[in-house]
Order: sequence, then C-alpha cells, then structure tokens
Amino acid sequence: QVQLVESGGGLVQPGGSLRLACAASGSGFSDYTMGWYRQAPGKQRELVATIASGGNTNYADSVKGRFTISRDNAKNTVYLQMNSLKPEDTAVYYCNALRITFLTYRYWGQGTQVTVSS
Repeated sequence: QVQLVESGGGLVQPGGSLRLACAASGSGFSDYTMGWYRQAPGKQRELVATIASGGNTNYADSVKGRFTISRDNAKNTVYLQMNSLKPEDTAVYYCNALRITFLTYRYWGQGTQVTVSS
C-alpha cells in the first residue's frame, strides 16, 4: 500500500512558476513509475508527466519545455517544476504511483489546486 500526499499548489500569475511535491509513504517507492496528472473543470483527467524507476521521463506535448518532473528516491518524493505557466494550466494536479508485476498496483493522491490567473 502506498499513500501519496501532494503539496505546493496555489495561485500564480501567467508566466510564473510553481513546484509541486508528492510525498509517498509505504515501501518500494523506487520501484514505481511516478506521474503527475491534471484535471480541469469539465474535462477529463490527462497525463502531464511521468518518470520511471530508472529515471526515464515522458511529457505531454502541452508542457514540454516548461515542466520538469524529477524524483528523489531517498526522500520518497516526486516533484513537478512548472515554469512559464499559462491560464490553461489551471487544474487540480494529481500524483500517481504505478507498478506492474503480475498484478497492477496504482495509487492516487488527493490532488492539489493550481490556478494561473492575473
């Protein structure tokens, strides 16, 4: 069992930056692919970025060059550095942990609100 707690959301002006953090409790953090997803009002949840246990990263086209995902396995934490924020980045951001063996283990955090507005 893995519990995820996000932090770092808030209100920021267009062009600004925020850093989200997701702290995981439980064992085996380094074995999980960690990801950030977001859901805007009236829209489906969408992938923002993922980072595999080996460090490979993947980004949605809409955030490439602006967002950076990273992980610190010693601290059981994954980060999302968000720069050059746009109003369309406004959403609830969710942390996700995924591990696939002969079973699929997937866990979600409670979400943190990011609002980009002047």
